[in-house]
Amino acid sequence: MKFDCRIISRGYAEGEALVSREHISFLGGVDKDSGEIKQKSDASGMSVADRIFIFPGGTGSTVGTYVLINLKKKGKAPKAIINRKTETIIAVGAVIAEIPLVEVRDEKFFDLVKTGDFVRVDANRGYVELIK
Repeated sequence: MKFDCRIISRGYAEGEALVSREHISFLGGVDKDSGEIKQKSDASGMSVADRIFIFPGGTGSTVGTYVLINLKKKGKAPKAIINRKTETIIAVGAVIAEIPLVEVRDEKFFDLVKTGDFVRVDANRGYVELIK
């Protein structure tokens, strides 16, 4: 199923989804070296590395931008990020780290997608594809 999206940071990625139903802070909520989610969440203990990371949006300090950049340098960043509503800290980090980032406003996408699903993100043409 294809869903329209708003492009925040351009690029293309596909892979396994990691879904959190909670807002995530990259400052303290995600380990800056391993990409493991440390904050209390339905995705706690899982790593964002090499996955399509799907969560409602971010919270936290501007240092979260640097955490995303650091994860990219260490090869532990998500392949792409999908939010309902992106906040500035994550947007800036994704742009600098060249991580595709989009917003999907269709609630059906968030109702259907589960951790482990295959997801394609085309942040050049403006769509996300969910492949079960």
